[in-house]
Amino acid sequence: MKKPYFKSVPNAPAPLRGTVTRSVRFQEVDMLTIAWHGHYTSYFEDARVALGDRLNVGYMDFYNNGILAPVKTVHVDFIRPLKFKDEISIECIFHYTEAARLNSEYIIRDAQGQVAATGYLIQMMLNTDYELFLTQPEFLKDFCARWKAGTLS
Repeated sequence: MKKPYFKSVPNAPAPLRGTVTRSVRFQEVDMLTIAWHGHYTSYFEDARVALGDRLNVGYMDFYNNGILAPVKTVHVDFIRPLKFKDEISIECIFHYTEAARLNSEYIIRDAQGQVAATGYLIQMMLNTDYELFLTQPEFLKDFCARWKAGTLS
């Protein structure tokens, strides 16, 4: 079993999950006819945006609350190649944290359900003057409180 990307937080609520499906486009493959490695973070983003929007913690939700959420860290583990027209699913998993950041994990599967890649992103929180939040901004704190209470809709 692989080592978890994020440490368990005592008394944390269950991770939040969402999945999107799409196919590998011609423009995403290289001369070896496999999906170019640089596109995998874009696949992650497809799932991250869908889950964030569903939970009302998408990029524009943060922005409208005076918060910028740029990527601080990205990591991808490549397991098997994807090819042109492959149907894939990308699962985004939000992991609970009380820090001023978002922790998201990703699993890309092919049409047979085999894992093609896994990875994670860490997004930091900045105000609109590009200053780092050292504690959770109120918008994120409220979201995490509802997550922990099990009242997310």
